[in-house]
Amino acid sequence: MKAFIERKDELNILDDLWRSSTSSLLILYGRRRVGKTRLLTHWLKQESGRGLYWVAEPSSQLSQLRSFSQALFNYTSPTMPAPSDFTYANWEQALQQVALIGRSQKFAIFIDELGYLLDAQPSFAGILQNAWDHALKESNVMLAISGSQMSVIQNLFDYSGPLYGRSSAVIELPPLEFSATKSYFPELNAFERMNIYAIWGGIPAYWELLDPDAPLRENIRSLFLRSNMLMQQEPQLLLQDFISDPHNYIGILHALAIGAVTRTRISTLTGLPDGHMSKYLTVLRDTGFVNRFVPVTEDAARSRRGHYRITDPLLRFYYRFLPKHNSRLALGEQEEILTEIEADLPAYVAENSWVELCQEWLLKAGRIGDMPLRLSEVGGAWYRRHNIPIVGIDLDRQLITFGSAVWTNKTVTANLIADLINQSEQIMGTLSKPAQWKVAYVGFAANGWDAGVQKSAENIVRETSKDQVWQTVGITFIDMARIDEDLQRWNDEG
Repeated sequence: MKAFIERKDELNILDDLWRSSTSSLLILYGRRRVGKTRLLTHWLKQESGRGLYWVAEPSSQLSQLRSFSQALFNYTSPTMPAPSDFTYANWEQALQQVALIGRSQKFAIFIDELGYLLDAQPSFAGILQNAWDHALKESNVMLAISGSQMSVIQNLFDYSGPLYGRSSAVIELPPLEFSATKSYFPELNAFERMNIYAIWGGIPAYWELLDPDAPLRENIRSLFLRSNMLMQQEPQLLLQDFISDPHNYIGILHALAIGAVTRTRISTLTGLPDGHMSKYLTVLRDTGFVNRFVPVTEDAARSRRGHYRITDPLLRFYYRFLPKHNSRLALGEQEEILTEIEADLPAYVAENSWVELCQEWLLKAGRIGDMPLRLSEVGGAWYRRHNIPIVGIDLDRQLITFGSAVWTNKTVTANLIADLINQSEQIMGTLSKPAQWKVAYVGFAANGWDAGVQKSAENIVRETSKDQVWQTVGITFIDMARIDEDLQRWNDEG
C-alpha cells in the first residue's frame, strides 16, 4: 500500500475537531472506495491512542453489537482481550460506555459503514440521536460516522433526519483530482497519468490495483478482461448502493456512454418510454454518477438545452467499451478487444477527461488571475449546430473566454482557432448587450503549439476582432505540461 496522499483539507477538519474542548460529531460520506476508511485510519495512526476505529459488516444485529462491544472493551483494556462472548446488553449501553470514556479523556470513536448497522437495525439512528443528546455531547468525544450508501447518510442529517442540526462538520469526500496522480505515479508522464485518470478516475482504491510498470493495455486486460476481476462487478456494486433494480438504469448508462445526451435520444436507444425518463435520470443524478449540464451562458433553471453525461470515469469507460464485447470476451478474444479499445481510447480521452481537465485548469487560472479575464464559472456552450466544449464566464462583469481542446498527436493548425472564433460569434449573438462584453480565447493542445501556428492564430484573432462589437483581449496557448505543472503548484500552495 502506497503512502497516504492529499486530503489536506479533510485532515485539517479532523485536527480542528480533535483540538476542540467539547464533543463533536462528524458525518463523512462518499462513493465506494473513494478513501473514507483510509482517511479515518490514517488520521488515527498519526498519534497512538487517539481513539478507536470500528467498521460494521453486513451481519445480524447481535453480531454487530458484539463486535463493537469487544472492540470497545479491547480499547479500554488492551492487555486483557475481551472474552469471545462478551457484549453489552444493547446499543444504548454500548454508547453510554463511549460517553464514560470521553468523560475521563479526549476520545475519538469512528463508526464506519453505518449503512450496515441501519440495515440490520433501522432504529439505530434514533438510538444514536438519543445517545448524543443525553450523553455523548456532554462528554469529550469526537464521534465520526461514515458510510458509502450516500442517500442513507444524507437522510440522517437533512431537515427531517434524526441528526439534523447536531453535526459539527459534514464532509462529502470527493475523488482525488488529477494533480494527485503526480505524487501517486511519479514514474509516469502526464499523458500516461491522463489515460489512467480517464479510466479509473480519482479513486485511490483503484489506483492501488494498477501496475505502474505495466503498459496500460495490460492493466486494462488484468482488471477488466479476466474473469472474476473486481472491475467486472464494480459498476453494478456502485449502482446497488442506490438502486435495487438496476436493469433499466444500466441501459441508460450504456446509452449515455456511447454519446446520447438528450432524453429523446436516450429513450430511442433504450426503448424506455420518454415519460419515464425523467424519473430514471433524476435517480441517476442523485447517485452523483450522472449530471445534467446546460450551456454555461444560460440560466440553469430555465435552460431547455440540458445534456446528460456520466461524470464517473469508471462507469463511463466500462459502459462505453465493455458491454458490447461480452460475447467476444466469452470466446477468449482478449487481444482483439484490447486492440479496439486502444484504437478508440484517444477519442474517448479527448471528449471526456481531457475536456474536463482543461475546464478545471481554466476555472482555477481564471479565478486567481492567471488568465486575461477573471472567471467565476466554467463549462461548455452549445447552440443549434455550434458547440464549444470549454467556456469560462463571469455574467456579472460580462467577461467570457472561449476554448478549444486537442488531445491527439495530429497537427494543430490555426484553422482550429478560426473555427473557434466563428462558433463563438454565434454564441455571443445569444447574449444580451454583446457590445459590453470582453472576450478572450484559449487554445489547449496536449502536445503543444508550434510558434508559427501561434503567430497565425494571433493574427486571426487580431483581424477578426476589428469587425466585432465586443472587446477582444487576446488568445492564450496551453499544453499538457503547463496544465500538469500549474495544477500541481496550485494544489501545493493550497
